[in-house]
Parts: sequence; structure tokens; C-alpha cells
Amino acid sequence: MGEGGPEGCEQSAVELEPCLWGAGPRGGTDLHSRGPQQGRTSFYGRFRHFLDIIDPRTLFVTERRLREAVQLLEDYKHGTLHPGVTNEQLWSAQKIKQAILHPDTNEKIFMPFRMSGYIPFGTPIVVGLLLPNQTLASTVFWQWLNQSHNACVNYANRNATKPSPVSKFIQGYLGAVISAVSIAVGLNVLVQKANKFTPATRLLVQRFVPFPAVASANICNVVLMRYGELEEGIDVLDGDGNLVGSSKIAARHALLETALTRVILPMPILVLPPIVMSMLEKTALLQARPRLLLPVQSLVCLAAFGLALPLAISLFPQMSEIETSQLEPEIARATSSRTVVYNKGL
Repeated sequence: MGEGGPEGCEQSAVELEPCLWGAGPRGGTDLHSRGPQQGRTSFYGRFRHFLDIIDPRTLFVTERRLREAVQLLEDYKHGTLHPGVTNEQLWSAQKIKQAILHPDTNEKIFMPFRMSGYIPFGTPIVVGLLLPNQTLASTVFWQWLNQSHNACVNYANRNATKPSPVSKFIQGYLGAVISAVSIAVGLNVLVQKANKFTPATRLLVQRFVPFPAVASANICNVVLMRYGELEEGIDVLDGDGNLVGSSKIAARHALLETALTRVILPMPILVLPPIVMSMLEKTALLQARPRLLLPVQSLVCLAAFGLALPLAISLFPQMSEIETSQLEPEIARATSSRTVVYNKGL
């Protein structure tokens, strides 16, 4: 991770341990648990951290290399490291484990649904969403495929500390697909019936249809799949990482922050490529070689995706902070801390 560690921690011999093993929800130490201090790091620190998490090179890590990384971190945790192990090796092992294993279950996440696989496996879907002259069938297909992929990514990277019934996953999946397809088809029909538009303008407007459809579906997906948090509340921690209680108000904040992230994420991906492609299509090169349109659009979508993902998920800390005075009275009475933190999720 270079000179920066998880969530922007600085790499030094003194600070390496707390950054790696941040205090867990009940004061324990675990590789993937987030200490309260990590919720107050800078946007730049979070951005650098998530650049490591989404690094597609981790998709090619072998089973043997993963086992070695896990063992190295276990040796560090128990003070049994072999002489000569460097901080760089430890941070590399940390990066591999965080990118491949689920933080709660320590089980491998299926490759297409890892955050590091989001861009390489999601870009072809984005290209399909932005294809010009979509038919009703192709619109429905690409919206369905996109929300199916998103639902699987959300489920694979969910907070697994509490059981999540399959019915919630099915509700979120159906709600996201139905809302995305309905809005996309409805907007396409409106554009087709807009007689005031010239053919060129109609084609340009049609290219922007996927964004409102995907953004609204993403919100629906988050709310439906995490509705149980609103009903039961989520854990909040004090400044020492001790569990204070469960808060429904904190859950609302967590879902709001996550929903905003889901709206901002597709914005550069589905808005920038149509603008860029509308300009590139007028160049002599692409007009003379129309077969290059699809490869060029794929590269533009890949670049937009690579920019949007780390920016969007870095907007809010993984561990967000809130004043106890804004929470339920029983939470405020249960701690002397002025603020508490909670796991927002990704």
C-alpha cells in the first residue's frame, strides 16, 4: 500500500499494528475490523485505501499466495514473525486479504463480485447500457443484467455479522430490476414520442436514459436489501471501540450515505461516455472507420468506471461518526463519549 495503509493510516513501525488490527466492535483485535479512529481519516486517505481494494491485479492472486498472506498476518498478530519481514510485505499481505476474503466470514468472495472485479466485470455491462439505438428488448436485457450484477456484488460484500434472510435479497433484487426496467423503458418511450427532437438530438438524449434508471434502481436496491437495519438498528461504538448499543437513527444515516454513494457512482460512468463519444464520433478517424466505435466506447467506459468507483466509495468513511446528542436517549446515557461511530457499509 505504499506509504499509506488502510483508511489512510501512515506506514510506520509504531503505527502499523493499530492500523492493521484496529479495535473491533467489542474491543477485540481483528484484521478486518475498523477502529474508531479510521472513521475520521481524510478523503485522500480513503481514496488511496480503496485504490488498493479495487486493484484488479488481486484477481490473479493464487490460492497459495493467499494462504501465505493470511499466515504472514497471523504471525504478525501473534508476534511470531520471522526475522527480515518488512512493512512492505505486511501491507502487501493486508491488501491481498482485504481484496479477496470477506471481512466478517473470512471466506473467499466469488471473483466477479469482489470490489476488485467490479470494474473488469462491470464495464461490458456499462458498454451495453450505453449502446445507441436500443430496442425495447435490449433495454430490458441490459438493465436486468446490470441490476443482477449489482445485487450479487452488494450481497457478496454485505455486512455478514448478522443473519440476512434470503427473502430480503430477493426483495431488493426484484425491486431494483423492476424500477430500473420501468424507468428506462418509460423514458425511452417518451423520447421516441418527442417529435420536437431532431434524430441526432433524440439519439443523444436516448444515451442519457440509463443514468436515471440505474441511479433510482440503486437507491431501491440499498433500501430494500438493508431495510432490516432500519428495523433493528446498527451497532454504534465509543472512542475506545466498545459497543454502546444499537441505533435506528444511525442506521438511517448509514443508508442515506450509502444511497448517495450509489447515486454518485453511476454518474461519471453513464454521463461522461455519451458526452465524450458524441464528440469522438465527429472525428475523421471514427467516421472513416466506424468499426472502431465499439472498442473506443469500451475504453472510454473503462476509464470512466475506473475513475468513478474509488471516488464514490471514498466519499464517506467506512466508519462514520455521529454525535450522541443526535441519537436515541438511551444511547446518549450509555456512554460518556460526545461522539460514536458506526459501520456505514460499502
